[in-house]
Amino acid sequence: LPPLVFDVQGLKFGVVICEDAWFDEPGAAAKAAGAQVLCVINASPFHLGKLAEREERMAARARSLDLPLLYAHLAGGQDEVVFDGASFALDAAGVVQARAPMFDEALTLVEMRGPVPHGPVAEVPSFEAQAWAALVVGVRDYVNKNGFPGVIIGLSGGIDSALVLAIAVDALGADRVRTVMMPSPYTADISWIDARDMAQRLAVRYDEISIVPMFDAFLNTLSTEFAGLPQDATEENIQARIRGTLLMALSNKFGSIVLTTGNKSEMATGYCTLYGDMAGGFAVIKDVAKTLVYRLATWRNSQGAEVIPERIITRPPSAELRADQTDQDSLPPYEVLDGILQRYMEGDQGLDEIIAAGFDPAAVERVTRLIKVNEYKRRQAPVGIRITHRAFGRDWRYPITSKFRA
Repeated sequence: LPPLVFDVQGLKFGVVICEDAWFDEPGAAAKAAGAQVLCVINASPFHLGKLAEREERMAARARSLDLPLLYAHLAGGQDEVVFDGASFALDAAGVVQARAPMFDEALTLVEMRGPVPHGPVAEVPSFEAQAWAALVVGVRDYVNKNGFPGVIIGLSGGIDSALVLAIAVDALGADRVRTVMMPSPYTADISWIDARDMAQRLAVRYDEISIVPMFDAFLNTLSTEFAGLPQDATEENIQARIRGTLLMALSNKFGSIVLTTGNKSEMATGYCTLYGDMAGGFAVIKDVAKTLVYRLATWRNSQGAEVIPERIITRPPSAELRADQTDQDSLPPYEVLDGILQRYMEGDQGLDEIIAAGFDPAAVERVTRLIKVNEYKRRQAPVGIRITHRAFGRDWRYPITSKFRA
């Protein structure tokens, strides 16, 4: 096909689409056909750091072609991907001369003074602000575009559900968010207190439904089958599945979608329960590692009102499915786990390379083994927002049945 070149008041614009701008040939063909400005139209999914990568790549193209470049980009969410807007204009030297805001639909006027663009240059938000905005847009557009009246969140008094609640309120408003606290025999008093406190701070509906009667009924029903056997993860998972059933019942009755609260570290290692805390319609933070969960909670509290009670951020994380339980009973410290996860999954590093970077060999073997053996759980997880270079889902396709070793 011949290059598309059109004239506006004597200035000729050449059009290329998406990956055509990664290479010189399509732009060079447009220039040979008389284009004085290159227009790139695109829908490029967001991940943290993507805007800088995008502008650097397009700056190189502007310089190599010696043409100014206008980059028009999509804003909004679709399923698990978010498009971050931030359309921009570059001069022929690759310098940004105009930029639209990130994550917002906006009309930015760029004046062409001859072939040189001029316009407002929106600031690039911080790392945490970009992550937060992507999560908010992802929730807002998934819920609204699919016609859900609101969302339901199972609160635990822990940081993951607290973060999801804060994101949901920023995305939808308090009147479309309902929270449910479902205490068990192992729920600490401070979990009740902190969950209620946060719900009050954000002015969302808060309900309490004890799972104790249902849990006792399960144990009584299974007592003959389980006779003589010690309690283990089976009884822990029953509690999680009772909660999942209650949340889905409320979803069915009232039409609101359940937002799950599992993070990337848990999804990676299988520290979650099928048909329990994984039950729901949209996984808001499934691509947010636990260490980033803490960073985002702290960042959100710094943006005006402290919406997440400080104790939720500072107390040791726990699933509260047995007495005196903490996450580190079952997992390495999150700083270690997330460091290995980032290198292995997003950095494509093998075990020997990760160990050479200073990580304990036993921890590396354990974390990568957990990632591999829990593929079956992730295949049954709801879709969720992608904010990193590689997320579980479309970006990660490994067989469930294999003898693969990294």
